[in-house]
Amino acid sequence: MPQARNHLTRVADALSRIIFAIYMALFFIYLFLPLAIMAAATFNTSKFPTVTPWLGTTLDWFAVLWTDQAMWKALSLSIFISVGVIAISLPIGTAAALFLSSLHGRSRNFFYALMVSPLLTPGVAIGIATLVLWRQVGVGGGSLLIILAQSSFITSYVMLMVVARLQRFDRTLEDAAIGLGASRFMVFRRILLPYLRPSLLSATFIAFLQSFENYNTTLFARGTETPLTIYIATKVRTGLTPAVNALGLLLIILTIAAAITYELSRKARHDRLITTSD
Repeated sequence: MPQARNHLTRVADALSRIIFAIYMALFFIYLFLPLAIMAAATFNTSKFPTVTPWLGTTLDWFAVLWTDQAMWKALSLSIFISVGVIAISLPIGTAAALFLSSLHGRSRNFFYALMVSPLLTPGVAIGIATLVLWRQVGVGGGSLLIILAQSSFITSYVMLMVVARLQRFDRTLEDAAIGLGASRFMVFRRILLPYLRPSLLSATFIAFLQSFENYNTTLFARGTETPLTIYIATKVRTGLTPAVNALGLLLIILTIAAAITYELSRKARHDRLITTSD
């Protein structure tokens, strides 16, 4: 009986590993296959972004992308808006997280629900509400209104990431610093801010990506401006070409290169710290 039980256990473990491997393979196929198809369509001579039928291999769509001034203008506008959103949402979200971490009991639950509520609001509703509100004070649609509309909910992402970091912060460090004569500003600058740096960097990237890819809120607040998401949506209706795929492929390459560079620099810093400590 024990041998039979051990045999069944080994069979069950092997079966679970096979199922897990199949699941992970399907997951990565689901995740990366669309990106692979999009990248492959960049090199097809077809005037429509597709891989079937394959009409021939070409690099001409990169040249078309280079000469598409409207797309580059839309891209630069999206980057400008994303930077503006970061400039607003990062300090406000950090302040909200610090305020929330100082509360306890029901008041904490209330303000937490209040600060998270923008994430639960449809982007269309945020865009329309922002447009209606700011028109009352004479601010029409445009880049400024897009930044304000996007910041109203992206700030919540920043707040959540900073709150998650603050939950592991040892408050006795602040008390010790104040007891030794440090001011509140010095405690924030020399102790709390360095501790929050990883979450602030992560929140910056999240805010940038959330702003860069946003469509629903941007659509109603844009006025006559045309960020990249609006430009691509317009091209889908009027005639999309693989030049958009070429732009997507370049963005993917830049993202991967940035991630690899960051990991290499982080590892180098870690190795230097180990060497210094030794």
